[in-house]
Amino acid sequence: MKVLVTGATGFVGGAVARALVNSGIDVRVLARAGSDLQNLQGLTVERVEGDLRDPASLRKSLTGCRQLYHVAAHYALWAKDPSIFYDVNVTGTKNLLEAAREVGTERIVYCSTIGAIGLPLGGGLGTEATPVSLEQMAGHYKRSKYLAEQEVLTLAKAGLPVVIVNPSAPVGIGDVKPTPTGQVVVDFMKGRIPAYIETGMNIVDVDDVAAGHLLAMEKGRIGERYILGNRNLMLREVLEILSRLTGVKAPTIKLPRLAILPLAYLNQWVANLTGQPPRIPLEGVKMAKYKMHYDCSKAIRELGIPQTPPEVALEKAVRWFRDHGYV
Repeated sequence: MKVLVTGATGFVGGAVARALVNSGIDVRVLARAGSDLQNLQGLTVERVEGDLRDPASLRKSLTGCRQLYHVAAHYALWAKDPSIFYDVNVTGTKNLLEAAREVGTERIVYCSTIGAIGLPLGGGLGTEATPVSLEQMAGHYKRSKYLAEQEVLTLAKAGLPVVIVNPSAPVGIGDVKPTPTGQVVVDFMKGRIPAYIETGMNIVDVDDVAAGHLLAMEKGRIGERYILGNRNLMLREVLEILSRLTGVKAPTIKLPRLAILPLAYLNQWVANLTGQPPRIPLEGVKMAKYKMHYDCSKAIRELGIPQTPPEVALEKAVRWFRDHGYV
C-alpha cells in the first residue's frame, strides 16, 4: 500500500514519514521545489514535486495512493505578507482534499493544531468539544488553521473519510526550522532567555505525535478531532527542565506581559519595514495571555497514543540541536 505525506520535510511531517517507513509502509512525499530535504535523509521514500496551491500537481501526487497524511502548513508567528497563511493553510488544504476526493483516496488524516481547540472561558482544560470561534484565534497562523479545520469538517460531513489530529507543542528530533517551541529550546541553550513571560503549554514528544497520526489512520473516527498531547506545564517548569538537562541557569525574572506588549508592537513594525522576522513576535506575546492546557485523554483512550515523558522529549531535542550545530 502506498501513502502520500505532505509536509514531510518539516518537523511533524518528517516524524510521520519516519514512522511510516519504520512500519514498512510505501511512502510518497510531496515537496515543493527547493525544499530543505534534511528530514528525508536516510529514508526510503518516493519524492514528488508539487505545491498545495497547484491542484494539478496534487491530483498527480495522490494518484495511486490509498491513504493521505496532510501535515504541510505554513507555521510561523509572523510573515511580511500574511496572505501566505491563508493561501497555504486554507486554500491549499481545500485543494488537496478535493483532489483526494476526485482520485478516490480511501482514508485521510489531517494535521491541525492545538490552537484551533477552544479553552474554557472560566479556566480549566480545553477538550475537543470546547466551544471556539474565529474571534478567539490570536494571529494569522491560528486563524488560518481554524478556517482550514472548518473546511475539513465540512468535507467530512459530506462524506470525505478524514480524521483530524491536533498536536499540542511537539519537541524532539528533526526540528530543522526550528518551530517556535524549538526556538525556545535553542535560545535557552544559547543563554538568550534572561527573563520570561509566564504562560502554559502542553509538551509532547514529536515521535508520539507521529505515532498518533498512524493510530488515527487506523482507529480514528471519521470527522472526529483528537488532541495529540501529553503533560500540561508552565513555561517556568519547561525552563527548569531545560536547566537540568543543559546546565544553563534558568531565568528567575518573570516579566509582566503587558510591559512587553508595546515592545512587541514596535518590533513588529520594524520587521514589517525590514522584512526580517521580529525577535519579540507580537503573536507570541499575545498568545502568552492564554494558559494552553488541554485534556488529552480522548486520544489516549481511543487511539492509544504513547506518552513519553516531556523530560525525555526535551532531552532528545537538546541532543539533536547540539548534534546538528544549532548551539
